[in-house]
Amino acid sequence: MDCLDGMKRFVEDKEVDVIVTSPPYNLGIKYNSYDDSGSREEYLLWMEKFAEECKRVLSDDGSFFLNIGYKSKDPWVAWEVAFRFRKHFVLQNVIHWIKSIAIPQEDVGDYPNIKGDIAVGHFKPVNSARFMNRCHEYIFQFTKKGNIGLNKLAVGVPYQDKSNIGRWKVAVEDVRDRGDTWFIPYETIWSRKKQRPHPSTFPPKLPMMCIRLHGLERTKLVLDPFMGIGNTAIACMRLGVNYIGFEMDKSYAQTAQQQIQNELSETDKT
Repeated sequence: MDCLDGMKRFVEDKEVDVIVTSPPYNLGIKYNSYDDSGSREEYLLWMEKFAEECKRVLSDDGSFFLNIGYKSKDPWVAWEVAFRFRKHFVLQNVIHWIKSIAIPQEDVGDYPNIKGDIAVGHFKPVNSARFMNRCHEYIFQFTKKGNIGLNKLAVGVPYQDKSNIGRWKVAVEDVRDRGDTWFIPYETIWSRKKQRPHPSTFPPKLPMMCIRLHGLERTKLVLDPFMGIGNTAIACMRLGVNYIGFEMDKSYAQTAQQQIQNELSETDKT
């Protein structure tokens, strides 16, 4: 069902600890049943209603991670949505989801484990002389007051230079704050005949990292209002967290249910 109807019917005030979702971008993406090409103002008005309902169901110390992208000819849409959310939330962090990255070896520095150029991840080539390939999307972390403490080391990375361990008071182990750039690639699809079951979704690792960053120990319920094919559900199952989600497209909902059953089967095997 529509997520606004679903939240009003099934989710209590302040019941949700973390919201992780990726709404339609209003960029003309070809979904099965949803029309993603309405007027911008109608879209933004609807997103503001959505923000209000999310504020109602989110706990006072909860986190709302909103993944949203853009297209080359329309780079403002993500920030237009963020400014509508500004009326109801504080923008606590802006995280960049890096899908593809290229680093020449000469820019890497003198690290023993890196011997050559790095070029990893996937992107959709832009057939234009004006625009560059889009290799990232935004993840906006909204909170109610902007003062939510995070478990940054839960998504941390090891130090490349081990001499940093012990150099500062906070550097007591081989893990540091990852920062606001997260490289999370898609699973590779080798066959041209095989298509992704959903045109715009994130890998399960993305919601897993958002939940861990907020704090797994204080997360009892996660909400994905635009559940799609169920990747947030899969993330929650792998973390042992309860979840609720809404999806208005029957085909995507069926795919989500199948993914969940497959995950249950894999869990039973182990």
